[in-house]
Amino acid sequence: MDGPLDLNAAQYLRKLIRDRMNEVTDNLVTGSASNFPDYRHEVGVIEGLAWAERELLDLVERIEAA
Repeated sequence: MDGPLDLNAAQYLRKLIRDRMNEVTDNLVTGSASNFPDYRHEVGVIEGLAWAERELLDLVERIEAA
């Protein structure tokens, strides 16, 4: 990746990840999980999105340092 267009793409992707994570978190907080397996699934989705966001931030940091 090189240039501001790619960093804009990374910012866009981070916003999508963050928006989805917030949506799932809001659903979880309002009681959308009807049982424990549903709860664990939603927690897993949040964990996966958090991991993806961290990886993306680390990538952007490496690009900016280069």
